[in-house]
Amino acid sequence: MRHGVLILTGQEVLRLLDHRESEIVDVVRKAYEAHARGETDLPHSTFLRFPDDPVNRIISLPAYVGADFKIAGIKWIASFPGNLERGLDRASAVIVLNSVETGRPQAILEGSIISAKRTAASAALAARTLHQDHETSVVGLIGCGLINFEIVRFLSTVFEGLKSLVIYDRKPEKARQFKNKCRNLPTRIKVKTVDRMETVFESCSLISIATTAVSPHILDLSLCAPASTILHVSLRDLSPEIILSCDNIVDDLDHVLRAQTSVHLAEQLARHRGFIRCNLTDILLDKAPARKDNESIAIFSPFGLGILDLALAKMACDLAGKEGNGRIIEPFLPDAW
Repeated sequence: MRHGVLILTGQEVLRLLDHRESEIVDVVRKAYEAHARGETDLPHSTFLRFPDDPVNRIISLPAYVGADFKIAGIKWIASFPGNLERGLDRASAVIVLNSVETGRPQAILEGSIISAKRTAASAALAARTLHQDHETSVVGLIGCGLINFEIVRFLSTVFEGLKSLVIYDRKPEKARQFKNKCRNLPTRIKVKTVDRMETVFESCSLISIATTAVSPHILDLSLCAPASTILHVSLRDLSPEIILSCDNIVDDLDHVLRAQTSVHLAEQLARHRGFIRCNLTDILLDKAPARKDNESIAIFSPFGLGILDLALAKMACDLAGKEGNGRIIEPFLPDAW
């Protein structure tokens, strides 16, 4: 039994997971399916907020994943949108993995890269599941940050025919930066920046929304084509009235109806939960159809489950063991009393 603790920095995690998009989507799917079978424990996330600063927050996501993973742990992730003005990433995180046999910590990993990749893999899995029979050569993006960049990387893996992007950000310089970064993607994709969010809805039937919005700012989807799919990754962009009018799929019903997400606001408005058709795993396990009908706009609202972070962190640790990456702090814990 190893008594030390494996340390993996952000750059090491990035090297270990780079160009493994298909494997990561598969890991995310297996974690979702384990959750659907009741082989996980997933307490509610806890939000640490600052009374005089409502924009910033730090979130703890504890979880246990059984099945083939057999890991417990926690992600501690900070979201400080003002960091972007400082030249820093909005999110920073650490993940701690614990042995399910002894409870002792086994690994400490930089977590923001894992968080971004599991979010993108979840969105790509949902897109492939919900939108596979519709137009996938062009994708619309609202919000030009790291999360949507990773989503493009994963969408180009699950949809080999993806050829172009229509992108919008309320800060045009971010859209330009995003377009430049897309030149470094393995697959050559044409990128068109637009100065109106409505143009994205007009141009694309598959749209990913990943912004830093804290309250709904999108009030109308009338420009969207029938049977469009919206990956509502940032959770707080769409008005509750929009949510109530669409076909809603979530990653976990109990978790997503919290923390003033758009679906939580819709629940408060409607006073029931019946507007959510199913969890994504209901479709993956053939318990529900991919679409309610051929006309409705499908909205996937993923809360972002800690089980995905732990599953992907375990993947990184297993790869580190095979490739000799990271370093072991030995000893980390005190001698037994």
